[in-house]
Amino acid sequence: MRVVQIQFAPWDKVYNFDPAKLDLRVGDYVIVQTDLGMEMGKIIKFADFDADKINEEKTEDKIDEETESYTRELKPVLRKALPADLEKLPDFREKRKALEDCKKFVERHKLPMKLVDVHFAYDDSRITFAFIADGRIDFRELVKELTKHFGRTIRLQQIGIRDEAKLMGDYGHCGRQLCCRQFLKDLFSITSEMADVQQCAHRGSDRISGICGRLMCCLAYEEKGYKDMSQKMPPLGVKVDVDGKKGVVVGHHILKQTVDVEFPGEKGNSEGRIIVEVDLNRNKK
Repeated sequence: MRVVQIQFAPWDKVYNFDPAKLDLRVGDYVIVQTDLGMEMGKIIKFADFDADKINEEKTEDKIDEETESYTRELKPVLRKALPADLEKLPDFREKRKALEDCKKFVERHKLPMKLVDVHFAYDDSRITFAFIADGRIDFRELVKELTKHFGRTIRLQQIGIRDEAKLMGDYGHCGRQLCCRQFLKDLFSITSEMADVQQCAHRGSDRISGICGRLMCCLAYEEKGYKDMSQKMPPLGVKVDVDGKKGVVVGHHILKQTVDVEFPGEKGNSEGRIIVEVDLNRNKK
């Protein structure tokens, strides 16, 4: 089963549609019919899913959330978007005006939320405002006033701070444009374990965090390589023999493939102990 994955706004999730035998490519804008109305979206990627596996999992009643998204009846892509369709969408000035109007209502209600972006539906039936906030916001009264002001259905969608960085863009510590802005389509989870295995956690959170305040996405790029190299190293605390002397491994230098080995003092106690960096490849030709 081949599906086309479409996104209606940079901060919105990806939705699956039936390509309907159309000649489509990644990056194309297309017109689709959704449960909420007619929409124009951008093709993010194509995906293949095993229909036989879906049916098997349905029988065994163990279908997961990801699989379920494919098993729902997919709506077909109606057609490619035409230049006239793109011209129909609100321009930057209209979007800025909508955000400014919405911000006034937010301030009037004293709601702790930051507006980030606005999306107009292709059929002009609704407006979606994206915002970030520390917790849940009761915006029922706000929606009522916005609906009356704009004369359309209003949706408020809370997004994460990483989505804001992806949308707004900036430059990272490396001096290059943010990965999430440039080429990353999916914002995968970044954990402190990734920083630990690459021996950079000691640098402090400021140096390994992006402008969004979260751990940098690039920590995931070389994680597998570091893990593979670390598996070739003796564990910390293990006793080793170096040129006939007994010592204990107390440190790793993964990229250099060296270890710090501690040797006891002359009397066998901690006084006068020596730590030596040993190359694991010193005996290899």
